[in-house]
Amino acid sequence: MINFPKIDLPQLKSKLQVKSPWDRIIISVLSLLITIPIFIILHQNLIDLEWSFNLDRVFIFIFVFTAIFFLLMYLRTIIILCVAVYLLVLFYGSVIGNYGFSEISEDYNSMIYTMSDNPYPQDIIVAKLLPFPNKSKILNAIEYQNPKVRNFAIMATTKHFKGIKGYSDYRTIIQCFAVFKEINGRWNYVNDPKEGDYIATASESLQYFSGDCDDHSILMAAAIRSIGGTPRLIHTKGHIYPEILIGSLIDLEKVNYLIKNVLFQKESYGKKLHYHIDERGQVWMNLDYTATYPGGPFMYEEILGALTLN
Repeated sequence: MINFPKIDLPQLKSKLQVKSPWDRIIISVLSLLITIPIFIILHQNLIDLEWSFNLDRVFIFIFVFTAIFFLLMYLRTIIILCVAVYLLVLFYGSVIGNYGFSEISEDYNSMIYTMSDNPYPQDIIVAKLLPFPNKSKILNAIEYQNPKVRNFAIMATTKHFKGIKGYSDYRTIIQCFAVFKEINGRWNYVNDPKEGDYIATASESLQYFSGDCDDHSILMAAAIRSIGGTPRLIHTKGHIYPEILIGSLIDLEKVNYLIKNVLFQKESYGKKLHYHIDERGQVWMNLDYTATYPGGPFMYEEILGALTLN
Protein backbone atom coordinates (compact mmCIF):
# COMPACT_ATOMS: atom_id res chain seq x y z
CA MET A 1 0.00 0.00 0.00
CA ILE A 2 1.41 3.35 -1.04
CA ASN A 3 1.21 6.17 1.49
CA PHE A 4 0.86 9.52 -0.24
CA PRO A 5 2.05 12.57 1.69
CA LYS A 6 -0.71 14.62 3.20
CA ILE A 7 -1.37 17.93 1.55
CA ASP A 8 -2.20 20.88 3.74
CA LEU A 9 -4.79 22.58 1.53
CA PRO A 10 -5.01 25.85 3.52
CA GLN A 11 -1.22 26.21 3.45
CA LEU A 12 -1.05 25.45 -0.26
CA LYS A 13 -3.81 27.93 -0.91
CA SER A 14 -1.93 30.65 0.98
CA LYS A 15 1.23 29.98 -1.05
CA LEU A 16 -0.63 30.20 -4.31
CA GLN A 17 -2.71 33.16 -3.24
CA VAL A 18 -2.40 36.10 -5.60
CA LYS A 19 -0.47 38.98 -4.08
CA SER A 20 -2.08 42.38 -3.63
CA PRO A 21 -1.94 44.39 -6.87
CA TRP A 22 -0.59 47.33 -4.89
CA ASP A 23 2.33 45.19 -3.77
CA ARG A 24 3.17 44.45 -7.37
CA ILE A 25 2.82 48.09 -8.41
CA ILE A 26 5.08 49.34 -5.60
CA ILE A 27 7.65 46.60 -6.22
CA SER A 28 7.56 47.26 -9.98
CA VAL A 29 8.20 51.00 -9.54
CA LEU A 30 10.98 50.35 -7.04
CA SER A 31 12.53 47.72 -9.31
CA LEU A 32 12.54 50.18 -12.21
CA LEU A 33 14.22 52.90 -10.13
CA ILE A 34 16.93 50.45 -9.07
CA THR A 35 17.32 48.92 -12.53
CA ILE A 36 18.06 52.20 -14.34
CA PRO A 37 21.38 53.07 -12.59
CA ILE A 38 22.47 49.41 -12.61
CA PHE A 39 21.73 49.20 -16.34
CA ILE A 40 23.77 52.37 -17.00
CA ILE A 41 26.75 50.84 -15.18
CA LEU A 42 26.45 47.59 -17.16
CA HIS A 43 25.93 49.46 -20.43
CA GLN A 44 29.11 51.50 -19.93
CA ASN A 45 31.26 48.56 -18.79
CA LEU A 46 30.09 45.64 -20.96
CA ILE A 47 31.27 45.12 -24.52
CA ASP A 48 28.81 46.32 -27.13
CA LEU A 49 27.82 43.30 -29.21
CA GLU A 50 26.40 45.65 -31.87
CA TRP A 51 23.18 43.69 -32.26
CA SER A 52 20.44 45.14 -34.39
CA PHE A 53 18.18 47.59 -32.56
CA ASN A 54 20.52 47.28 -29.53
CA LEU A 55 18.77 44.05 -28.59
CA ASP A 56 21.67 43.01 -26.36
CA ARG A 57 21.05 46.10 -24.19
CA VAL A 58 17.30 45.44 -24.23
CA PHE A 59 17.86 41.89 -22.96
CA ILE A 60 20.23 43.17 -20.26
CA PHE A 61 17.66 45.69 -19.05
CA ILE A 62 14.88 43.09 -18.98
CA PHE A 63 17.08 40.57 -17.18
CA VAL A 64 18.17 43.06 -14.51
CA PHE A 65 14.63 44.32 -13.99
CA THR A 66 13.24 40.78 -13.71
CA ALA A 67 15.92 39.67 -11.26
CA ILE A 68 15.42 42.70 -9.03
CA PHE A 69 11.62 42.38 -9.23
CA PHE A 70 11.58 38.75 -8.07
CA LEU A 71 14.13 39.47 -5.35
CA LEU A 72 12.06 42.34 -4.00
CA MET A 73 8.87 40.30 -4.28
CA TYR A 74 10.50 37.57 -2.21
CA LEU A 75 11.28 40.20 0.44
CA ARG A 76 8.09 42.15 -0.20
CA THR A 77 6.93 42.33 3.42
CA ILE A 78 10.15 43.99 4.57
CA ILE A 79 10.39 46.09 1.41
CA ILE A 80 6.83 47.43 1.67
CA LEU A 81 7.40 48.29 5.34
CA CYS A 82 10.67 50.10 4.52
CA VAL A 83 9.00 52.00 1.66
CA ALA A 84 6.17 53.07 3.94
CA VAL A 85 8.58 54.35 6.59
CA TYR A 86 10.68 56.14 3.96
CA LEU A 87 7.61 57.83 2.51
CA LEU A 88 6.64 59.05 5.97
CA VAL A 89 10.15 60.46 6.46
CA LEU A 90 9.98 62.23 3.08
CA PHE A 91 6.52 63.59 3.90
CA TYR A 92 7.84 64.94 7.20
CA GLY A 93 10.84 66.43 5.41
CA SER A 94 8.58 68.12 2.85
CA VAL A 95 6.42 69.64 5.59
CA ILE A 96 9.32 71.13 7.57
CA GLY A 97 11.14 72.14 4.38
CA ASN A 98 14.23 70.04 4.99
CA TYR A 99 14.58 67.11 2.59
CA GLY A 100 11.39 65.84 0.96
CA PHE A 101 9.88 64.50 -2.23
CA SER A 102 11.10 67.28 -4.53
CA GLU A 103 14.68 67.02 -3.21
CA ILE A 104 14.87 63.23 -3.59
CA SER A 105 13.46 63.53 -7.11
CA GLU A 106 16.03 66.18 -8.06
CA ASP A 107 18.89 64.12 -6.58
CA TYR A 108 17.81 60.98 -8.43
CA ASN A 109 17.39 62.78 -11.75
CA SER A 110 20.75 64.51 -11.30
CA MET A 111 22.45 61.20 -10.50
CA ILE A 112 20.99 59.48 -13.58
CA TYR A 113 21.89 62.43 -15.82
CA THR A 114 25.45 62.50 -14.49
CA MET A 115 25.88 58.72 -14.74
CA SER A 116 24.69 58.64 -18.35
CA ASP A 117 27.43 61.13 -19.32
CA ASN A 118 30.27 59.45 -17.40
CA PRO A 119 32.56 56.62 -18.57
CA TYR A 120 32.67 55.29 -14.99
CA PRO A 121 29.07 55.69 -13.76
CA GLN A 122 29.64 53.42 -10.78
CA ASP A 123 31.92 56.10 -9.33
CA ILE A 124 28.92 58.41 -8.99
CA ILE A 125 27.12 55.94 -6.75
CA VAL A 126 30.27 55.23 -4.75
CA ALA A 127 30.84 58.96 -4.26
CA LYS A 128 27.30 59.37 -2.94
CA LEU A 129 27.77 56.48 -0.50
CA LEU A 130 31.18 57.51 0.84
CA PRO A 131 31.24 59.60 4.02
CA PHE A 132 31.71 63.31 3.38
CA PRO A 133 30.85 66.12 5.83
CA ASN A 134 27.66 68.02 4.95
CA LYS A 135 27.50 66.15 1.64
CA SER A 136 23.86 66.91 0.75
CA LYS A 137 24.18 70.59 1.70
CA ILE A 138 27.40 70.95 -0.29
CA LEU A 139 25.94 69.25 -3.38
CA ASN A 140 22.92 71.56 -3.26
CA ALA A 141 25.21 74.58 -2.83
CA ILE A 142 27.27 73.78 -5.95
CA GLU A 143 24.94 75.66 -8.30
CA TYR A 144 26.82 75.09 -11.53
CA GLN A 145 23.63 75.63 -13.57
CA ASN A 146 22.93 78.98 -11.95
CA PRO A 147 23.27 81.74 -14.61
CA LYS A 148 25.17 83.98 -12.17
CA VAL A 149 27.78 81.29 -11.60
CA ARG A 150 28.21 80.55 -15.30
CA ASN A 151 28.34 84.24 -16.22
CA PHE A 152 31.08 84.76 -13.62
CA ALA A 153 33.06 81.82 -15.02
CA ILE A 154 32.70 83.17 -18.56
CA MET A 155 33.85 86.59 -17.38
CA ALA A 156 36.96 85.01 -15.88
CA THR A 157 37.79 83.27 -19.17
CA THR A 158 37.60 86.56 -21.05
CA LYS A 159 39.71 88.34 -18.42
CA HIS A 160 42.53 85.80 -18.12
CA PHE A 161 44.44 83.79 -20.74
CA LYS A 162 42.07 84.67 -23.59
CA GLY A 163 44.94 85.29 -25.98
CA ILE A 164 46.68 81.95 -25.42
CA LYS A 165 47.03 80.19 -28.78
CA GLY A 166 48.07 76.72 -29.88
CA TYR A 167 46.67 74.62 -27.02
CA SER A 168 43.21 73.77 -28.33
CA ASP A 169 43.25 70.32 -26.70
CA TYR A 170 43.61 71.98 -23.31
CA ARG A 171 41.29 74.93 -23.85
CA THR A 172 38.82 73.85 -21.15
CA ILE A 173 41.59 73.33 -18.60
CA ILE A 174 43.11 76.74 -19.45
CA GLN A 175 39.70 78.35 -18.99
CA CYS A 176 39.27 76.55 -15.66
CA PHE A 177 42.68 77.90 -14.62
CA ALA A 178 41.36 81.37 -15.48
CA VAL A 179 38.49 80.75 -13.06
CA PHE A 180 41.03 79.64 -10.43
CA LYS A 181 43.08 82.80 -10.95
CA GLU A 182 40.03 85.05 -10.61
CA ILE A 183 38.65 83.36 -7.48
CA ASN A 184 41.94 82.93 -5.62
CA GLY A 185 43.02 86.45 -6.47
CA ARG A 186 39.92 87.83 -4.74
CA TRP A 187 39.21 85.30 -1.99
CA ASN A 188 39.04 86.53 1.62
CA TYR A 189 39.04 83.83 4.30
CA VAL A 190 36.32 84.33 6.93
CA ASN A 191 35.44 81.83 9.65
CA ASP A 192 32.02 80.25 10.13
CA PRO A 193 29.81 81.27 13.07
CA LYS A 194 30.76 79.68 16.39
CA GLU A 195 27.48 77.77 16.45
CA GLY A 196 28.56 75.46 13.61
CA ASP A 197 29.22 75.08 9.89
CA TYR A 198 27.70 77.65 7.55
CA ILE A 199 27.45 76.36 3.99
CA ALA A 200 27.24 79.23 1.52
CA THR A 201 25.92 78.59 -1.98
CA ALA A 202 28.10 79.40 -4.96
CA SER A 203 25.93 82.35 -5.97
CA GLU A 204 26.04 83.68 -2.40
CA SER A 205 29.85 83.59 -2.33
CA LEU A 206 29.97 85.58 -5.56
CA GLN A 207 28.77 88.67 -3.67
CA TYR A 208 31.87 89.18 -1.52
CA PHE A 209 34.28 86.32 -2.42
CA SER A 210 34.58 85.56 1.27
CA GLY A 211 34.11 82.50 3.46
CA ASP A 212 35.93 79.46 4.76
CA CYS A 213 37.44 76.49 2.93
CA ASP A 214 34.16 74.74 2.10
CA ASP A 215 32.65 77.97 0.73
CA HIS A 216 35.72 78.45 -1.49
CA SER A 217 35.57 74.82 -2.65
CA ILE A 218 31.87 75.10 -3.48
CA LEU A 219 32.34 78.23 -5.58
CA MET A 220 35.41 76.81 -7.35
CA ALA A 221 33.68 73.52 -8.14
CA ALA A 222 30.51 75.22 -9.36
CA ALA A 223 32.33 77.69 -11.62
CA ILE A 224 34.59 75.00 -13.10
CA ARG A 225 31.68 72.61 -13.67
CA SER A 226 29.66 75.38 -15.33
CA ILE A 227 32.19 75.64 -18.20
CA GLY A 228 32.78 71.94 -18.74
CA GLY A 229 35.57 71.14 -16.28
CA THR A 230 35.51 68.16 -13.91
CA PRO A 231 36.11 69.17 -10.29
CA ARG A 232 36.09 67.19 -7.08
CA LEU A 233 36.18 68.16 -3.42
CA ILE A 234 38.67 66.55 -1.04
CA HIS A 235 37.94 66.08 2.64
CA THR A 236 41.03 65.92 4.83
CA LYS A 237 41.90 66.77 8.45
CA GLY A 238 39.52 69.62 9.31
CA HIS A 239 39.75 70.97 5.78
CA ILE A 240 38.04 70.76 2.38
CA TYR A 241 39.67 71.84 -0.86
CA PRO A 242 38.94 71.53 -4.61
CA GLU A 243 40.83 69.65 -7.30
CA ILE A 244 40.42 69.53 -11.07
CA LEU A 245 40.74 66.52 -13.35
CA ILE A 246 43.77 66.94 -15.60
CA GLY A 247 43.71 63.55 -17.31
CA SER A 248 46.57 61.13 -17.85
CA LEU A 249 50.25 61.47 -16.95
CA ILE A 250 50.86 62.59 -20.54
CA ASP A 251 48.31 65.36 -20.03
CA LEU A 252 50.07 66.27 -16.80
CA GLU A 253 53.31 66.88 -18.70
CA LYS A 254 51.54 69.29 -21.07
CA VAL A 255 49.73 71.05 -18.23
CA ASN A 256 52.96 71.30 -16.25
CA TYR A 257 54.56 73.13 -19.19
CA LEU A 258 51.54 75.42 -19.52
CA ILE A 259 51.54 76.38 -15.84
CA LYS A 260 55.27 76.98 -15.51
CA ASN A 261 56.02 78.53 -18.89
CA VAL A 262 52.84 80.18 -20.10
CA LEU A 263 50.11 80.78 -17.51
CA PHE A 264 51.67 81.10 -14.04
CA GLN A 265 55.38 81.70 -14.70
CA LYS A 266 56.08 83.98 -11.72
CA GLU A 267 53.87 82.18 -9.23
CA SER A 268 55.23 78.70 -10.01
CA TYR A 269 58.89 79.58 -10.62
CA GLY A 270 61.16 77.02 -8.95
CA LYS A 271 58.22 75.18 -7.43
CA LYS A 272 56.65 71.79 -8.09
CA LEU A 273 53.09 70.80 -8.85
CA HIS A 274 51.00 68.95 -6.26
CA TYR A 275 48.40 66.46 -7.42
CA HIS A 276 46.80 63.09 -6.69
CA ILE A 277 46.52 60.04 -8.94
CA ASP A 278 43.36 58.01 -8.38
CA GLU A 279 42.83 54.27 -8.74
CA ARG A 280 42.21 54.67 -12.49
CA GLY A 281 45.45 56.53 -13.11
CA GLN A 282 43.70 59.88 -13.53
CA VAL A 283 45.51 62.99 -12.34
CA TRP A 284 43.73 65.51 -10.08
CA MET A 285 45.43 68.85 -9.42
CA ASN A 286 45.16 70.93 -6.25
CA LEU A 287 43.20 74.21 -6.48
CA ASP A 288 43.13 75.18 -2.79
CA TYR A 289 42.58 78.79 -1.71
CA THR A 290 46.08 78.74 -0.20
CA ALA A 291 47.66 78.21 -3.64
CA THR A 292 48.80 80.98 -5.97
CA TYR A 293 49.01 78.65 -8.95
CA PRO A 294 47.22 75.40 -9.94
CA GLY A 295 49.03 72.54 -8.25
CA GLY A 296 50.21 74.64 -5.32
CA PRO A 297 51.21 72.98 -2.02
CA PHE A 298 48.63 70.95 -0.10
CA MET A 299 47.60 72.14 3.33
CA TYR A 300 46.94 68.47 4.17
CA GLU A 301 47.65 65.76 1.60
CA GLU A 302 45.84 62.82 3.22
CA ILE A 303 42.46 62.07 1.61
CA LEU A 304 39.66 61.06 3.98
CA GLY A 305 36.89 61.43 1.42
CA ALA A 306 36.31 62.66 -2.13
CA LEU A 307 33.21 64.15 -3.72
CA THR A 308 33.40 64.14 -7.53
CA LEU A 309 31.19 66.25 -9.82
CA ASN A 310 31.09 64.68 -13.28
